[in-house]
This record gives sequence, structure tokens and C-alpha cells, in this order.
Amino acid sequence: MVSMDRLLAFAAMSLLVIVIPGPSVLFVIGRALAHGRRTAVATALGNVVGSYLLVVAVAVGIGSLVERSVTVYLTVKLAGAAYLVFLGVQAFRHRRELKASAVQAPAGPARSDRRTVLDGVLVGVTNPKGVVFFAAVLPQFVDHSAGHIPLQMLLLGLVPISIGLVTDTLWGLTASAARTWFARSDRRLSLIGGAGGCTMIGLGVTVAVTGRAE
Repeated sequence: MVSMDRLLAFAAMSLLVIVIPGPSVLFVIGRALAHGRRTAVATALGNVVGSYLLVVAVAVGIGSLVERSVTVYLTVKLAGAAYLVFLGVQAFRHRRELKASAVQAPAGPARSDRRTVLDGVLVGVTNPKGVVFFAAVLPQFVDHSAGHIPLQMLLLGLVPISIGLVTDTLWGLTASAARTWFARSDRRLSLIGGAGGCTMIGLGVTVAVTGRAE
């Protein structure tokens, strides 16, 4: 249904876009620095699930509405930005509580894996970079003469999702490894937790003030 030429061309385009760190990558890094490897991996998983929801939205026609409507686009963008800032503030406030979880897994984690994945889903589905890419770029690689347009989009969308899962996870694991070194000192761990929170806050502000204005 989807020709190999189109599939490879879309994979190349996806790789070029994904290797440039955007909100999803920086969010994973921020969570890794603030909470460690497990949270980073769960966040990466949530991000790609949220991104694929964008693919589904484009396939059924909602994504193009978001891209064309300034009001809807800004609402999605600002919702994602506000949530990033909220998570960043929470991470910064609790930066001194990281000592125990850095040495061993806490008996009762304050944030469940399910909640962490859902956080990633929300950030992924409100990522302006993802909205623009899937709404504007994905449809260009569909073969209209072959029919089954929504199914083609769903299949093509698995390409950047797979690439993103691998790269986001690698970013998260790398950042969490650096966090392990900081864990040898309570002060350094507090600093890295604060840095992760500040990263998310800064990312939220950046998402809110950049992107399409009209």
C-alpha cells in the first residue's frame, strides 16, 4: 500500500526532524535529571504514544484543523507549555527529596509509572513541533492513487514514532547516567534535580513564546 520509496523518503525526513532536539527530547532529559532512569524511559514511552495520537488525529482529519486554525493551534500549544512549567516547578520544589530515590528504588514512589507515562502522553500530544510535522509533512508522503489514505497515514506514522522511541530513550538513559554521578553528593543531586526542573520550566516558556504566530 505504501511504496518503499515513499517510506524511505519519509523515514529520512523524520530522522532529520527528530535529531534536532525539541520539546519531547528536552522534556525526557529534564525528567531524567530530576527523577532518574525509570521515569525517563516511562516518559519517552508516553511521548511516543502522545505523538502517535497526533498521527491518528491527522489521519481522521483533526490534525489539519489544528494546523489551519490559529485559535486551536495556540490553545494546544499553550496547554502543553503550561503543563511543562507546572511539572518543572514541581521538580524544582522537590529537588532535595531525590537523595533516597537515587540510592535505591523508593518503596512508595510519589508518582506511579502510569502517571509518568500519562505526563509524557500529554506533552507529546501538545508538542507544537509534532503538530506541525504530522499535519503539514505526513500528508505529503501519501499515495492518493493507492487509496486507503487514513491507513497509509497510520502506517507511515509508525516510522517517526519508532525512531523517536529509540532516540528519546537514549537521551533519557544518557541523562540519567549523568544523574547517577551527581547522586554521590547530596548537594550535587539537589543541583541536578533543580536543573531538571529549570529545564522543563524554560522549555515550557520557550514553547509558549515561539512557533507560529499567525
